[in-house]
Amino acid sequence: MPARLGHTVVLALAVVVAASACAPTVRTRGHVIDEAAVSGFEAGTTTRDDVLASLGSPSSVNTFGDETWYYIQAVTESTAFFDPELKEQKVVAIVFDGSGVVSAVNHYGMDDRWDLTLVERETPTHGKRLGLLQQLLGNVGRFTKEAGGTGQ
Repeated sequence: MPARLGHTVVLALAVVVAASACAPTVRTRGHVIDEAAVSGFEAGTTTRDDVLASLGSPSSVNTFGDETWYYIQAVTESTAFFDPELKEQKVVAIVFDGSGVVSAVNHYGMDDRWDLTLVERETPTHGKRLGLLQQLLGNVGRFTKEAGGTGQ
């Protein structure tokens, strides 16, 4: 009976370890957005320095058009070896006018994002395609003493 009990304990431990390996891993990435600080920003009065002091440097900056700072936060969940799944996303876009004063504060969530489909094709390149043997044996006999090289 004790040997059978030992097998049961080992089996129970194996089940517990296997079940804990499948527990989802939740990760928060990006800028943790302080909603209280963002709600205090007023268009026309809050300056770029005020935003920098409250939230720190932005996750991204718009390079075209009005100066806009983006603060991005994403929460992902992954289980075992599967790809992470996006569970929550928040983006706060703070738009500044030409004098560095906040002109707008925009909030974006999961409903505002776009799913993009990546193109899987390759761009062809012109040139000679070499097979495996041509690559391995391509330089055999190419280099001689008469070529003028200084190598020995």
